[in-house]
Amino acid sequence: MKHPNKHPRLPTRKTGVLLINLGTPDSTKWLDIRKYLKEFLSDKRVIEVNPILWQIILNLFILTFRPSKTAKAYKKIWMKKQNMSPLRYFTRKQTTTLQKRMKNPLIEIDYAMRYGNPSIAKKLSDLKDRGCQEMIILPLYPQYAAATTATVCDEVYRSLMKMRWQPSLQVIPHYESEPLYIKALAISIKTKLKDIKWKPDVIVASYHGIPKKYFDKGDPYHCYCHKTTRLLVEHMKIDIPIITTFQSRFGPEEWLKPYTDETIESLPKEGKKKAFVICPGFASDCVETLEEISIEAKESFMDNGGEKFLTVPCLNSDKEHIDLFEFLIKKYLIRR
Repeated sequence: MKHPNKHPRLPTRKTGVLLINLGTPDSTKWLDIRKYLKEFLSDKRVIEVNPILWQIILNLFILTFRPSKTAKAYKKIWMKKQNMSPLRYFTRKQTTTLQKRMKNPLIEIDYAMRYGNPSIAKKLSDLKDRGCQEMIILPLYPQYAAATTATVCDEVYRSLMKMRWQPSLQVIPHYESEPLYIKALAISIKTKLKDIKWKPDVIVASYHGIPKKYFDKGDPYHCYCHKTTRLLVEHMKIDIPIITTFQSRFGPEEWLKPYTDETIESLPKEGKKKAFVICPGFASDCVETLEEISIEAKESFMDNGGEKFLTVPCLNSDKEHIDLFEFLIKKYLIRR
């Protein structure tokens, strides 16, 4: 059957893979930080309070004072040569490395940010224009939470609602217990242990926190984090204890405990003066791992009597991490 006159040329049918990370400001400038925080903190899944009251608090107080504090944190870890945040750098590197690894002209791999640039809507549109009629979404959050994975899905669905010709869609929801993920974490710890001449008294597995009320409402995130730590302990079989803590709490309400900062402060008083910290919930090093843990937490630990402190880098673009991504994606590829 012939196409009608002036029928648009249809590109070769492909599968698009979109890696989606949390997001990052475009620069350390106050306005860019404010813009990023406004988008992030306006998400109703991130902040579950009365939206009218919250917008007043957010615009009158938080977005007036917090951008300056956040900018200082980003300036400490900003990659000046590349002129970008580590999170953007490593997410891009994961994408390009994975594309080379897959070696399939019918698979297009790209990345987007839930908040900031490049947006999910733009990247989905770009992939569709490149001929992608099937989409695989990989949120870069190993442990599912409504404030992370679910809000990625929300934005993906909103973007699809504006498309006349929608691609098919598959979402990789979480991978907290995938053997390749646990293996990658274990290798990252063992690699660091080989690089030092001292033995840690404890390994702190620090995950991003969420308000406790989210857990009380049924969010499975807390359980997934503890599951990852348990599987890591079982896999490694070392005589160094591994404990679970939660970082980055925001506001006055109770969050998941134990808190990372309070735990790290107390460790030297308990005789644990040599510590490793690993952040299994972060796919890429970012302000939470590099500034909050590697700088602020280390300073607190040493000020309270600690002797040795080391942060294990995130999996970033490590071979084992790319192995994991390739495995996850291939499970979801549509067979033709």
